[in-house]
Amino acid sequence: MSKIATALTIAGSDSGGGAGIQADLKTFHQLGVYGMSAITAVTAQNTLGVAGVYPIPVEAVSQQIREVLRDIGADAAKTGMLFDAAIIQAVAEEIGSFGIQKLVVDPVMVAKGGAKLLLDEAIAALKQHLLPVAEVVTPNLPEAECLTGMQIRTPDEMREGARAIHALGVRNVLMKGGHLEGDVVVDMLFDGQAFYEISHERVQTRHTHGTGCTFSAALTAELAKGTALVTAVERANRFIFEAIKTAPQLGGGHGPTNHWAVIA
Repeated sequence: MSKIATALTIAGSDSGGGAGIQADLKTFHQLGVYGMSAITAVTAQNTLGVAGVYPIPVEAVSQQIREVLRDIGADAAKTGMLFDAAIIQAVAEEIGSFGIQKLVVDPVMVAKGGAKLLLDEAIAALKQHLLPVAEVVTPNLPEAECLTGMQIRTPDEMREGARAIHALGVRNVLMKGGHLEGDVVVDMLFDGQAFYEISHERVQTRHTHGTGCTFSAALTAELAKGTALVTAVERANRFIFEAIKTAPQLGGGHGPTNHWAVIA
């Protein structure tokens, strides 16, 4: 048997199973990648909202990462909810220490129901410490506005925002366009030289909990398997489209997507 691709998620736990490490690990498995985790915080939540957030001690986060990487290693890694500046800095140090090149940063800041998942003072740490060691960052438009201080409401403003985020040191910026109006969702990938647009039909549904986690996990899985970045983004885009379209209709609020989605 050939060596299986491996991926590490560094993120919060979602007790409802639709986002965070639960979504990441299910997505890794579905896409044929062996998943590992380092938990940064435990949340008490369901489809209706987040009732509590309980961060893990910084040293425990670092130790989880070290123990996984020094034994199993990881072909790619991703970050999700990191909560505070101390955890962000510790994660960046571990990633740098082990020389992980394929790092996907999903800058999780606010839950679907509005709960804050990243402290304000942590945004500076994210920009200073984590983005410079990342292969790609995947902000939605509100997250991009937080990272840049800009208003982003149009495709031209998306491009301007991508350039500003790229200037922070990240190698590639994927601006997700789901917050713009229209029947087609257009994401923009910027590699510092050129823009690539990846689009899919908008699915009208309230069951979109964990879409950012699931998309970035799919991207991480593809990178772990050695897929080239543009193709990896295209495949992750197809996966999240199918996952939203076939959502299992769970819960009374923003339900999860379908992590058993299949793409060709």
